[in-house]
Amino acid sequence: MLQARGVIVEHREEWLARTFVELADTLVADFDLIDFMSVLVERCAELLDTAEVGLALAAARGELRVMASSSERMRALELIEFQNDEGPCRDCLLSGERVLNVRLDQAEDRWPRFAPQARESGFQMVHALPLRLRSDVIGAMNIFSPGLVELSGEDVNLTQALADAATIGILQERAVKHGTDLAGQLQGALNSRIVIEQAKGIVAERRHVDMDEAFALLRSYARSNRKQLSDVARAIIDHSLAPAELHLVIAGRHALAAKRSP
Repeated sequence: MLQARGVIVEHREEWLARTFVELADTLVADFDLIDFMSVLVERCAELLDTAEVGLALAAARGELRVMASSSERMRALELIEFQNDEGPCRDCLLSGERVLNVRLDQAEDRWPRFAPQARESGFQMVHALPLRLRSDVIGAMNIFSPGLVELSGEDVNLTQALADAATIGILQERAVKHGTDLAGQLQGALNSRIVIEQAKGIVAERRHVDMDEAFALLRSYARSNRKQLSDVARAIIDHSLAPAELHLVIAGRHALAAKRSP
């Protein structure tokens, strides 16, 4: 059976249909934007197999902020990219154009601070796709690959479709429900991300897990209890929810599901 990146060729249409249904299911009254973006970058990483994916939005003054990453390594490198104010995501935001198939070993003149650090982190090829609202670029999707693997035209088209879905989700989150302007929508998402990062740090320290596992615990708890991810994070920060309860509730639900299985 042929395989194009992470998704079997014969199953690609089925996978895409299932992915878009999953994303569409989040566009409901209790829509959680951070969870939506996390699902999206995970599906993009699944589509592209070994690549790691991140999603960034432009804040009020134009600076980029990390909103979702398929791994903590990806998130850390994106932070370095934005702190140095150079890299594929920044170029994509400023130009509104895709950045495709750029080899890091040939990019040190272009990105003298970012390129060496990205290579030290284990990546060799980078790409970025715009999140566009008509003529405005509101953010970008970063794709970093540990191998010298170029994106095909089909890869680009499919991943851009998922990036477009991210734009729709961002607008849906507040424009439909609250009627706020675009700047207000983006700022609300950025504020939620900051709270979640603080909670991740607390959970990681208290439960002796890495940041990826800490986020997985927060997200699983939120989904299991039908709560907004940002609300669970705030509860961790104000001590109304103990980090240990994340494990207990999730373990309890898994045990109940196992009992119900034939």
